[in-house]
Amino acid sequence: MRIHVRAPATTANLGPGFDVAGAALELWNELEVDEPNGAGDVQHLGVQAVAKFAPPQEFSFSFTDRIPRERGLGSSAAVVALGLVAGALAAGAEPTADELLAEGLPLEGHGDNLAAALAGGVCLTWNGRIARIADDVPAAPVAVVPKTRVKTADARAALPQTVQHADAVFTAGRAALLGAALARGDDSLFAAAADDRLHEPYRAEHAPHLYAIREALPAGALGATLSGSGPTVIVWARKERVDDVAAELAERFPEHEVMPLSIAASGAGPV
Repeated sequence: MRIHVRAPATTANLGPGFDVAGAALELWNELEVDEPNGAGDVQHLGVQAVAKFAPPQEFSFSFTDRIPRERGLGSSAAVVALGLVAGALAAGAEPTADELLAEGLPLEGHGDNLAAALAGGVCLTWNGRIARIADDVPAAPVAVVPKTRVKTADARAALPQTVQHADAVFTAGRAALLGAALARGDDSLFAAAADDRLHEPYRAEHAPHLYAIREALPAGALGATLSGSGPTVIVWARKERVDDVAAELAERFPEHEVMPLSIAASGAGPV
């Protein structure tokens, strides 16, 4: 039995949608599962995900990694999604996206990334449920990816236990705008939503280019958000201006990799 699957990168939070919102991106990791050819790495995160449905010792595994690791683009979520989908296919099972999420959360720990990697498009997740709310966003994502890495656990440890009421109100309002922007496909509402006071200010130390970009948005950009825990920043460009925005960012931040992307309409599945 030979199985070939792929899973997308993701950007979580989308600004104010902390731990709830995520979007799949057209940047893919892949996994090929074949007949066994010797002892495999049973500690590999993707192999552990396969084991949720099928005995991994009966297969060999070849992973293709394109998503930068520890950059806030959901690399671990993609690996878990690959293993879950491949394991289910190997077992002849047909779990729902919610069932896959339940199996994968103990391995990944971040439902917002994993939901989008499994379902594609733009997703909300809460209480173990996935709601795919849009196929696209009213902007084109341009990833500004530093060479430095940030561990999610370290980024989360930087968050305070409490926040000011005014900051909570600010972010709740922006989250409402984000939902309305996605429902209506409204780029002006999407631009207004691209801000946060719950997590981004405390993680910006590892992504100083976030505020540098916001203070001088490229012509044609609607806003910028920290991707997951960072340090990658997603600059949201008007779709007709994405090449101009990417070119300006590459000139301003030559030490970073600038990647024009798009929203992935599909999630993890067979190639």
